Amino acid sequence: MSSGWSVGLDIGGTKVHGVLLDPTSTVRGTLRAATISGTAGVVASATRVVRELCGAAGINPADLTGVGVGVPGLVDPRSGSVSHAVNLGMDVSAVPLGPLLAVALGGVPIGVENDVNVAALGAAHLLAPTDDLAYLALGTGVAAGFVLDGRLRRGFLGGAGEIGHVIYQPAGPLCACGQHGCLELYASGSALDAAWPISVGQRASQGVFEAAAAGDASAVAVRDPFVDAVAAAVRLIVLTYDVERVVLGGGVAEIGEPLLGAVRGVLRRQADGSGLLRSLQMADRVQLVPSGAPVAPVGAALAARSKV
Repeated sequence: MSSGWSVGLDIGGTKVHGVLLDPTSTVRGTLRAATISGTAGVVASATRVVRELCGAAGINPADLTGVGVGVPGLVDPRSGSVSHAVNLGMDVSAVPLGPLLAVALGGVPIGVENDVNVAALGAAHLLAPTDDLAYLALGTGVAAGFVLDGRLRRGFLGGAGEIGHVIYQPAGPLCACGQHGCLELYASGSALDAAWPISVGQRASQGVFEAAAAGDASAVAVRDPFVDAVAAAVRLIVLTYDVERVVLGGGVAEIGEPLLGAVRGVLRRQADGSGLLRSLQMADRVQLVPSGAPVAPVGAALAARSKV
């Protein structure tokens, strides 16, 4: 019989971040471990984290309500398969990650979701609970996850939220997707890395914002177009779904308040010239994921225990 306890895993290219949720959806344990590349390695890494989390709490993994897994790549939640998860060393189609993990854990129910989708679920649960939210992931690329009326919006073919591949500058450079001028070429961490030299021990995102704040004109010339592009992503999300809030997450969001203030400033300036934008109060809807908040693994655990 299931206990109401569940485990959520956020599996990235370098680490597995796991959490244990009790029946009240409160975090009772957390663990990070290195990801082993390849299908067998990912299954072994995930299994280890689940067993260690349960062991620390005195719970038999077989008694879990479920284990939720958030992974990059194209995910089929019905079959638990993952395709083209290049960062995990699974760059082929339809890897049966869910069924393989279920066998490794003795038949525990497994749910597999896209990592941005589970981050959206976790943000909706942890950050002043709401049933109406978009999570905008600003990392290597740009993507969004949507919780609408309390349910994930995955899309007809699982492509909901791929806003990084909306064309932003039609005359822009070629994107890996085959289009020109995609939004993620301007609003991602990769875009900042390409435009600003990285100091040892420092991310380009941190360096360019600090230098711009200190008055470096070349840094301002990099920061401002980046902020404009992020604001464009927020505007696109709000005009499409009119969500209650847009949460900025991903590696770039670690910039913190300087990023949030800059994006809100652009949205407010744009609203000055448009009655429509003014009425939508976009700047007031944007917030940051607090540093260290385990939104993705918590969302994965929630997804494992109910249909969302």
